[in-house]
Formats: sequence, C-alpha cells, structure tokens
Amino acid sequence: MSYLNQKTINSDLTFEGVGLHTGLNAKLVVKPAKPNTGIIFKRTDIKDHNIIIPNIFNVSSAVFCTTISNENGISVSTIEHLMGALYGMGIDNAMIEIDNQEVPILDGSAKLFVEAINKVGIKDSETSIKVIKIEKKIKFIDGEKTISIEPSKVSLDIDFELKYENELIGTQRNEINVYESELTDIYNSRTFCLFEDIEKLKEMGLAKGGKLENAVVVKDKKILNSSGLRNKKEFVNHKILDCMGDLYLAGYKIIGKIACSQGGHKLTNQLLRKVFESNENFSIIEINEKAVPHTLINKTHLKSIA
Repeated sequence: MSYLNQKTINSDLTFEGVGLHTGLNAKLVVKPAKPNTGIIFKRTDIKDHNIIIPNIFNVSSAVFCTTISNENGISVSTIEHLMGALYGMGIDNAMIEIDNQEVPILDGSAKLFVEAINKVGIKDSETSIKVIKIEKKIKFIDGEKTISIEPSKVSLDIDFELKYENELIGTQRNEINVYESELTDIYNSRTFCLFEDIEKLKEMGLAKGGKLENAVVVKDKKILNSSGLRNKKEFVNHKILDCMGDLYLAGYKIIGKIACSQGGHKLTNQLLRKVFESNENFSIIEINEKAVPHTLINKTHLKSIA
C-alpha cells in the first residue's frame, strides 16, 4: 500500500443515531468513491439539489457545530467529528448519504467512525494525492481568541490551547502532528459542556439530543458522567478533533503549522477563508512517494491494516 496515493474505504459504513442539536434521528452511510471524487454529502431524504460539498465557502453556520449548505439551502450539520475521522484516517474520497439534516452524534467523539473504518479497511488507488502547502504565515484574531497557520516542511502540526474559568477544565494545551502522532486519544475525546450552559443551549434551540451518553458534562468540580474522562486532556483533545474536521473543509490535506488559543469552528473557518484570499498564501501540489519520502496520512493506522 502506498501512503501517498488517494484512498477510500473498502465497503459501506452505516451509522444510525440522534443528532446532538436537532434531536432528530438519522441514518448515515459512508460509501466508497473513485479517485478525485473528494468527500461529498448527499441528503437522501430530499429528491432534488441534494448534493452538498464540505468546503469552507459552503459553511453556513459555525455556532456550536459546523453546518454546510448548498446554493439551494439544503444543509447538513455537525459534520466535524466525521470529517476529523476521515482526515486522520487518510480517506480522500467518500460519498456520505444521510436521510436527515444532522450527522448522528453517536458517543460524542470520532471513536465509532474510526473503529468502523479500521474494520472494513482502506482501499488504495494509483492516483497521487494533492495537498495544500501553506506559503505564508496567516493570523486571525477575535478578541482573546487567536489562530494562525504558517509554513511547514512536511507535516500538519496543531498546537491548541483551551482556557476555561471552570477549575476542573482550567487551561489545557496539547500539540500533535496529524500525520505522525498516535491519534487514539484525539478520536476518542467527546464533546463537552458546562452544566450551567445546558438551559442556555436549549433556549437557543440546540442540544435537543444531548445526554450523558454522548457528551461530557461538567458541574463545578465534578464530571457528571459516571465513567469519568477517557484521557487526561479530553477537553482540549476534542477541540483538536474539531479543528482537524474543520480544516478538512479546505478540500485537501494541509502542510502547515496551526497555533490556536481558545478557538473553535468559527475561528478555524475564518482562518481558512483568509488563507484563500490570495494565491500567494498557499499552493496546491501533487505528491508522490518518489518526491517526498514521508507519509501524509497516519502511518500507525495504515501499517496495521496494510
């Protein structure tokens, strides 16, 4: 198996469950796709104009989750965990069929997506991958929130800092190399919220499907989930998962260094939009193994299934 050729999954993956914010049940099927297809969402409950491309310019909302919409207003929300799993597992091409407007939240992480991909395996192709290479440092600031991206030789590094007044969460920071690091803790980290924010979210028409089985809830200095945390940095690790998923809306994998403090879906989208304002900020290059002796997808997973 070549690390630097485009990949898809070997067979269909099916998931069913409730949407975190809408509370609506949905069936989602991830299907194999041919090289150069990219990632595509299809709303099977809608007959016409039902194709939605996960692209930064199709993001119609980035409040508490990432929602993409097509020109006809057909949307799919909370795509970030699935997109993060596809990014980390090196899936370049997939058709994602869904019969409702929100991706099932499952257990609140990307764990079940990744396990399913590992179970069916990854299908290689003879088509080289393309990547976005960052050429200039770009920074976006929104009050105390900051995010930047700068050039890197062959990696995507994410340095993420999280700051909460809540003592249990506090300040957390983690740094990963998406193409080289062991990502199990990232995939397994669940979405979270403060207990006192639940009513506010519901008043906004959100979190209708939220429960302790699909989110970590923090009340004062206590985790309300009986199982506790899955890893010591689960809060910031989940933010990194979100960041990976949102970065994949660039259309290709990225070579660059991300530094983010107190960011989220909106900040990542704003950064990418700023990157694409000028062709001087980035280049799109086709890569093969003769040109770069480096894997641009996670070697740990690939070697285990090759």
